[in-house]
Amino acid sequence: MDEKEAARILTPAACRAARALLGWTIDDLVKAARTSPNSVSRFERGDGPIRPTTAVQIVQAFAASGVEILNGDGTGVRMLRPDPR
Repeated sequence: MDEKEAARILTPAACRAARALLGWTIDDLVKAARTSPNSVSRFERGDGPIRPTTAVQIVQAFAASGVEILNGDGTGVRMLRPDPR
C-alpha cells in the first residue's frame, strides 16, 4: 500500500475501530506500528492529519494482526483472521 492510499483510508474513526476490534490500547498500536503515542492520540482526536508514512505503518500494523481498514462510502474495519498474539 502506498502512502496516498494509506492516508486516504486511515481515518480517526477507522483507527479507533481497528484498535477496538483488536482490544488494543494506544500503547499497543504504538508498539506494533513503531510510531509515537502523541501522533496516534492527536490523530484519533481529530487534531490534524497524520503523516503519510505514519499512516502506512499503522495500516500495516493492523493488517499484520488480521484487521483490514475498509473505507468506501463510510468508515469500517473487519477482522480477516484472529489476532495471532
